[in-house]
Amino acid sequence: MRQLLLGACAALTLACAGRTPPPATTPGTRTAGDTGQRSVATTLSAPNANPFPSTYVPFPSRPTVIRNATIMTAAGPTIRNGSILLRDGKIVEVGATVNAPADAVVIDGSGKYVTPGLIDTHSHIGAGGAPGGQGVLLNDVNEATSPVTAHVWIEHSIWPQDPQLPRVLEGGVTTIQVLPGSANLIGGRSAVIKLVPSRTVQGMKFPGAKYGLKMACGENPKRVYASRGPSTRMGNVAGYRAAWIGAERYRRTWDNWLAKRTGDAPNRDLGNETLAEVLRGNILVHNHCYRADEMAQMIDIAKEFGYSIRSFHHGVEAYKIADILAREGIAASLWADWGLFKVEAMDAVKANIALVDRAGARAIVHSDDASGSQRLNQEAAKAMAAGNQAGIPVTEDQAIKWVTINAAWALGLEDRVGSLEQGKNADVVLWSGNPFSVYSRPEKVWIDGAMLFDRLDPNQQWRTDFELGYVPRRELR
Repeated sequence: MRQLLLGACAALTLACAGRTPPPATTPGTRTAGDTGQRSVATTLSAPNANPFPSTYVPFPSRPTVIRNATIMTAAGPTIRNGSILLRDGKIVEVGATVNAPADAVVIDGSGKYVTPGLIDTHSHIGAGGAPGGQGVLLNDVNEATSPVTAHVWIEHSIWPQDPQLPRVLEGGVTTIQVLPGSANLIGGRSAVIKLVPSRTVQGMKFPGAKYGLKMACGENPKRVYASRGPSTRMGNVAGYRAAWIGAERYRRTWDNWLAKRTGDAPNRDLGNETLAEVLRGNILVHNHCYRADEMAQMIDIAKEFGYSIRSFHHGVEAYKIADILAREGIAASLWADWGLFKVEAMDAVKANIALVDRAGARAIVHSDDASGSQRLNQEAAKAMAAGNQAGIPVTEDQAIKWVTINAAWALGLEDRVGSLEQGKNADVVLWSGNPFSVYSRPEKVWIDGAMLFDRLDPNQQWRTDFELGYVPRRELR
């Protein structure tokens, strides 16, 4: 009976929340299907055939105009007393004035701010679901069974009913990258998802987003594998290189067979399949690494095997190699003020992000934390203040890029989200005030032009199935 009740609520998530279910696109009625639209396989599986494709369908939207607002575009100077038009899921116009269609919803943004939807490049929510704690088996972030687990995909751990997902949306975040943890040298594939209600993770996956590969340096893999190796940093590096040597061989074998297609195809290997796609440039490397010297070594390893690192994550010593990051075109996804919590984080400085930005590298504020992700704007504000206090002038127009367009670039999505420009996806946040103020909150959040959160209307707030049933609403906050 409980399963039936839960299933019924899953099919009526928005209805249970009091929201009128939009036709054909509510989580329970997606026409695109909750799994890929394929017939039962009658042929052999193939490498890189996208067996778990996105089934995301934008929610219904109405033409919307926000007027008289302060608009931080992340593409140019802030527009004071400006307007923005959203229609058919896209940003149609943004400027001092816009041509409002007769059927548009018009919102007065006086005293309020508009920004692109924020993007968190480093999250574990969904895979590390809530509630947590002893005896709760919702933490599926680390496949800590081998130093190299390139064969695992984090999307197979993501629980779409994790109540942390709508909390992060309420913080103005519209896109997140969910990464495997840092227990392993190579942890597996990431997934880029939109923060929308769905019965399946496929219904949340950002269409066309590239996978990422999580790699980790330093103390974490050393600690986890201390008894069976690698147990030193030199052991870590040997482990990376051995894995890439295997991937080179695998890629060469498959490329030769694909060119000739004679005889039986080589055996598939899920781990090498992922690594070979990195070597082909189809998967982006996201590398957990704290120390400057280790980041430099990881860059050398990447050059040895001919792949690129898209972004270093955590990088508390990124400021020491900011010029190298700029030269190599590598982004830095960083905390605003985390440091000192372990030896490799001892040399953290709060001006880290500002120093990286000043050097010309792409600076990003990430969370790696379910609570921090709900306040990514405040994290950026702290980093901006730290830069200014260190004598590095940082403007709000710079700082907004740290949580929008720079993050979009790290995910390979800068042509679709991350800034308020004509033709881009209408992922937009209306803030009650300056987003860098601790007193400001997202008032409304749109994804692809559909309003998915309205702080002023409880009926326009996503509740997961976990929060329905026997859980009183008053106990959810």
